[in-house]
Amino acid sequence: MIEILNPAGLARARDTGALVADILQTLKSRSTVGTNLLDIDRWTRAMIVEAGAQSCYVDYEPSFGRGPFGHYICTAVNDAVLHGRPRDYSLADGDLLTLDLAVSRDGVAADAAVSFLVGEAKPPESVALISATERALSAGIAAAGPGARIGDVSHAIGTVLGEEGYEVNTQFGGHGIGSTMHQDPHVPNTGRPGRGYRLRPGLLLALEPWVMADTAELALDADGWTLRSATGCRTAHSEHTIAVTDDGAEILTVPRRARQG
Repeated sequence: MIEILNPAGLARARDTGALVADILQTLKSRSTVGTNLLDIDRWTRAMIVEAGAQSCYVDYEPSFGRGPFGHYICTAVNDAVLHGRPRDYSLADGDLLTLDLAVSRDGVAADAAVSFLVGEAKPPESVALISATERALSAGIAAAGPGARIGDVSHAIGTVLGEEGYEVNTQFGGHGIGSTMHQDPHVPNTGRPGRGYRLRPGLLLALEPWVMADTAELALDADGWTLRSATGCRTAHSEHTIAVTDDGAEILTVPRRARQG
C-alpha cells in the first residue's frame, strides 16, 4: 500500500515526527556510561504513554522476527545494526549505540534512528561510520523532491556510502510510512536513478542508510530479532521520516524546539 496524506494528515505527521525526535533527543542525553539498555526501554515506554501515543514495536510481529518484538525501542550496540532487542547490558565508554524508534499518534506514525558514541572515547572508525550514514541520509533527503523516483533517492544514498568504501546491503532499507509503520514503496540504500515509483506530494518516506565497517553480510542473533554484522565489525544507522512536498522534502522527525526555532 502506498499512502498519500492530505494537509490535515501531514499536520498530524509533523506532530508525531516531533514527538519521536524529542524522545530520541532525551534518550541520547540520558544514555551514558553505565546506562542499562532495559532502562532505556523503560524510559521510552514512559514517554510514549505520557504523550498519549502508541508504540509501533511492542506488538510488532513481522515474518523476519521471532514472535512479537516485545519492547518499545531498538537498541543496537557496536556490531548490532538493526532491530536491536533491548537486553540486560550496561553501556561502556566508547560503545557505538543506535537508537531506533517508531511511534504512532492520532493515526499517523513516524520513524527515526540516531547513532552516537557513549562516553568520552571516540574511535575514528566509529566516527567515520556515523558520519557516512548521516551524510548519506542528507543526500537521500535532498534527492526526494516531487517528480523524482525512488531510484534517485536510493542512488543518492548509495553513492555516498560507496564513495566511503562501504558495501551496501539491500535486504533492509527505507520504506513508506503513514497510518502504519511499514508501507510501500521500499527504498533500498543503493539503486539506479530514474527507476521506480515517482514521488508525489503527501508521500511520507522513512529513509535509513545503515552500514557495517567491513562487510555487507548480516547474522541473526539468538534473540531472533537483533541483526549483527557477520564479521563482528561495528555498524551505524541514521534515519529520518520525511514528507514529499511541492517544494521538496520536509524532515518531520525534528525536535520540537528546533522546528520552532
